[in-house]
Amino acid sequence: MTKVLLTGASGYIGKHITLQLLNQGYEVRASVRKLSKSSEVRDAVLPYLLDSSNVDARLTFIELDLEKDAGWADALKGIDVLMHTASPFPLISPKDENDLIRPAVDGTLRALKSAKESGVKRIILTSSIAAIYGCDLPAGANAYDETMWTDVEHPVGRTAYTKSKTLAEQAAWNFIKNEAPEIALTTINPVLVLGAPLDKNFGSSISLVERILLGKDPMLPDLKFSIVDVRDVAKMHVDSIKNNASKGERILATAGTKTFVDIAKLLKAAYPKSKAKSAKAPTFLVYLLSFFDSTIKGILPQLGKPMNVSGAKATRLLGINFIPADVTLRESADYLIKNGFIKS
Repeated sequence: MTKVLLTGASGYIGKHITLQLLNQGYEVRASVRKLSKSSEVRDAVLPYLLDSSNVDARLTFIELDLEKDAGWADALKGIDVLMHTASPFPLISPKDENDLIRPAVDGTLRALKSAKESGVKRIILTSSIAAIYGCDLPAGANAYDETMWTDVEHPVGRTAYTKSKTLAEQAAWNFIKNEAPEIALTTINPVLVLGAPLDKNFGSSISLVERILLGKDPMLPDLKFSIVDVRDVAKMHVDSIKNNASKGERILATAGTKTFVDIAKLLKAAYPKSKAKSAKAPTFLVYLLSFFDSTIKGILPQLGKPMNVSGAKATRLLGINFIPADVTLRESADYLIKNGFIKS
């Protein structure tokens, strides 16, 4: 049985990956920052397992801190595949960007170096559209794809989170090229990840749907979001393990693009009683408000920016047919309402 070390197993995406790994017959060693988190992961996946027998033997846990060297050798003992998904995803940029960048870069390199020392030959790394999107589309191109890299000096590319994902992925590819060519690396680069969580402990991306349903914004800025379902992101990670064509490749995960206003209209139509508002904010007003709200200032470079992203490579290499963005949005809203996060 192939053994996978999964970092970030208690995360929104991590739980879905854990589930799909177990359902496809892999043995999972899940790393968590605190072992107290292990019951949360186990309880989240258990109701969805195709076969729950012997689960405690197939799903084990180890405490691991990405910012410390201790424990990595034990974590990787007997492991065939490292699946490194752990990385911070804050709603608000920290005051010091290095508080986000350094853990992302150093944690990725620590994981890869430890894998090399342990003889692991296959690594799947969760990156992001953030490592691609922070640049202008080249002349003649109509969509962002895996050949493009974020420029950390670009207005979109210089935010702390975007820098952290870009520099971490670049560090990973450079390490493989220069120090570990025997390792087959694949990076999965999701866009905005939505879809029903497996439990009530989930990450910050789905807060976009929550924000719209609660009507927190009287008007919506001219922003576009490329969307992908969390189940498809998990599937791409798991399917890449045995897919030789994915070795040495970056692969975008995207189902389609929606404007902020389009998303609000879709959710309002599905939930007429919600407080969702779909009026578009004049761009000059957004700029004016940015003088009084630093969080608004952070989105200014993305106002009106195209967000066409190509998922062709994922379909070609992995054969995936993405769950439509409309379905993902409705299922995200369904989850929030049915579980009491939103009153419909």
